[in-house]
Amino acid sequence: MHTYEVLRRPIISEKMTALKEQNRYAFEIAKGASKRQVKEAVEAAFKVDVIKVNIINVPGKMRRFGRRQVMTPGWKKAVVTLVPGQKIEFFEGV
Repeated sequence: MHTYEVLRRPIISEKMTALKEQNRYAFEIAKGASKRQVKEAVEAAFKVDVIKVNIINVPGKMRRFGRRQVMTPGWKKAVVTLVPGQKIEFFEGV
C-alpha cells in the first residue's frame, strides 16, 4: 500500500479536539493499514515525529432508509500521539 493511500481523512469531533491538548490526532485510515504504515504516512505527510499509534476498528451500524434497514460499512480509525512540542497545523483553527 502506498504511503498516501493509508490516510483517508482527519476526524474532527468534540472528543478529538479535546485530545489535541495531549498531542493526539485521529484519522480515518485504510482497512488494510498497519500501525507502522500509519506512522510512516503521518510522518511523511505532516513532517512530525510520531511516538505511538492506536488503531480502532469501528463497526458499522444499522440505519433506516424508509422501510428498509441497511448496515453501514465498518471503518478503521487511528489515534496518533506526537512528540511533545510538535503539532499538526492542519487541525489549527477548526
